[in-house]
Amino acid sequence: MKPTSSVSAPAPAPVPLCDIQAQYTALKTEIDAAVLRVLGSGQAILGPEVTAFEQETAQFCGAQFGIGCGSGTDALVLALRALDIGPGDEVIVPPFTFFASASAVARIGATPVFVDIDPITFNIDPGQIEAKITSRTRAIMPVHLFGQCCDMDAIWQIAADRQLYVVEDAAQSFGSEYRGKRCGALGIVGCMSFYPTKNLGALGDAGLVTTNDPVIDKKLRALRVHGSEVKYYHKYIGYNMRLDAVHAAVLRVKLPHVANWLTARETAAKRYDGLIERANLHGFMRRPIAMPDRRHTYNQYVVRVPSNHRDPLVKYLKENGVGVEVYYPLSLHQQECFKHLGYRTGDFPTSEEAAGGVFALPMFPEITEAQQQRVVEVCSSYLRQTVRRAA
Repeated sequence: MKPTSSVSAPAPAPVPLCDIQAQYTALKTEIDAAVLRVLGSGQAILGPEVTAFEQETAQFCGAQFGIGCGSGTDALVLALRALDIGPGDEVIVPPFTFFASASAVARIGATPVFVDIDPITFNIDPGQIEAKITSRTRAIMPVHLFGQCCDMDAIWQIAADRQLYVVEDAAQSFGSEYRGKRCGALGIVGCMSFYPTKNLGALGDAGLVTTNDPVIDKKLRALRVHGSEVKYYHKYIGYNMRLDAVHAAVLRVKLPHVANWLTARETAAKRYDGLIERANLHGFMRRPIAMPDRRHTYNQYVVRVPSNHRDPLVKYLKENGVGVEVYYPLSLHQQECFKHLGYRTGDFPTSEEAAGGVFALPMFPEITEAQQQRVVEVCSSYLRQTVRRAA
């Protein structure tokens, strides 16, 4: 009698944090044609592709003007400069956000003034803004984090009362809405990022500023080309922050699909909600909460666990082929480069607590139910093993 050979089951397929190849595969013919169109035109920077993209994207956002630039960071710097914010000025910013929000303020010589976040949405807490306003405050920068808009009614009221600009950092929230109005049209300027993993992603870095003010529009267009309104005649000391035509052409192919992709993200988020609930993880893992007056587009699906479990769980997920990312492990007021601002650990407890417990599960429009089930199963496995070890 021959011995029975044991065949081990194949390892489950990895689940990426974000599968940007899925969109390219689905739109390959159109994207390839758009790139070849630009290459054949000989117009690689700005030009008709960029102009068309600016107009189409501004219309999508509900803004009159769109000004393409090299990245979301460029968009923030250009927006602040166009508002004549600079040395001696202060800008209100949350400390729990991507570095560019505060670094853009510092790069133009102004001072970022941090205000703690709301513990539910992770967005800036409007109730704490007034106490941080001084005679030097020029603007409030609401960062619509993870795909959900800030509490704009409260921010608008403060800005109107104090005659401050509202500069939207909408890098993570393209297509998100506040009371039926899309981000990018919720401030004097809106700043977009089209990094490949965003709701609308380019092949590389790309950005856009939106505005309804024709004077600001004109200044932004000059600032992105070395401060020149007429070639070789420089009105301002500007930047080289132009948008490449290839990125614009690819983004134009993708833009008509954004509405469907946003719906797919919302569907995937609801699936995660249900899977986490059915796996009895809801007492351990706090799911993202969409506020009733907003459309959350889930650029990231960010969950929160007790801080003593976050790093071990992230490590366990990665070891088991699940792509995860910590957004963000250290609040900006604790970053070495901002030590000169004089903040200390403990100054913004809600931001610090979030930084110790949050991380993002895989999220992209094409994610399948099977992939999401795998993610939640690995989370459940970690929790079971942890409970057994503690017993």
